[in-house]
Amino acid sequence: MSHQVAVFRFTLGIGQSIGPVALREIWIRACQSTDVTVGRSGRGYDDRPTYTLFAPTSLAGLPKVEQRVRELLDVRGLRASLIPMKP
Repeated sequence: MSHQVAVFRFTLGIGQSIGPVALREIWIRACQSTDVTVGRSGRGYDDRPTYTLFAPTSLAGLPKVEQRVRELLDVRGLRASLIPMKP
């Protein structure tokens, strides 16, 4: 596994959630790579967890990856506030 960095962080709509297996499947499809990791941190000020998507520093085509993540979350009926992270 190569060195990974946080690529995106997001929260879901109120009352929505996603498990780690389903989130990793989305992230794998979006990145078109299995060399990815997902994480979830505690609840923020609005009582929603923050999800983080990690990928290798060599991940290319971030605009397309972001578009795929948004589409894959949307297909599952999940509303996400996706924030790109600076590498």
